[in-house]
Amino acid sequence: MESILSKWYLCPFYGYRRIHESMKQEGMEISKKRIRRLMEKMELRAIYPKPRLTKARKEHEKYKYLLRNKQIRYPNQVWASDITYIKLKGGSHAYLVVIIDLYSRKVLSWRFSNTLDKYFCMDALNEAIKRYGIPAIFNTDQGCQFTSDEFTGILKEKKVEISMNGKGRALDNVFVERFFRSLKCEKIYINTYSSMKTVKQAIKDYIKFYNSERPHQGLEYFTPDKMVQSFVDENERKLAA
Repeated sequence: MESILSKWYLCPFYGYRRIHESMKQEGMEISKKRIRRLMEKMELRAIYPKPRLTKARKEHEKYKYLLRNKQIRYPNQVWASDITYIKLKGGSHAYLVVIIDLYSRKVLSWRFSNTLDKYFCMDALNEAIKRYGIPAIFNTDQGCQFTSDEFTGILKEKKVEISMNGKGRALDNVFVERFFRSLKCEKIYINTYSSMKTVKQAIKDYIKFYNSERPHQGLEYFTPDKMVQSFVDENERKLAA
């Protein structure tokens, strides 16, 4: 029981399956069933983000999901965005929107706000375009922030194809969801923040780490920045050949 407790404190985002695998790798023989039972007894649960909070509006136009079976081969081919909430000390909430390049998993831009409106999403989109150019496809859920005429108008003006998740299909935007999970489990939930200012700085620090230092298993342990650079290097080699 003490070993399980220590594992969970080190990695509070681990469920019983990951704790079992970790203990197994260290030579500790204990079944998944027993770990699960002991975690329930100690009231230990894996910490993870709550379901999405954006809501659709009937009067807003919805768009088809364009990414099913699509191979993503280069940066700026597909960007994706979503919103999550972060609980602050005292019980209030603030909201984080990010824009991620799906080829490299790089966080291109983000905004942190105490109001859940379309404007902080538009600010993030305009910054990403200013810094990194124009994507071919932009994918979001059907939340009213992303279906608003003002938000989609920016994409239409730039001739970007608009893609939206199917209703109730959170996995259609799985890479953004994974980022939120990593941010919360690896930074937010294991620390205490007294104000929006301190949370905002923590998010900024984590995104810098996520883009430039944190190896990603799905990228063969490259960082997002390394993925972008390797693409540039490969194309330069092809041009020089």
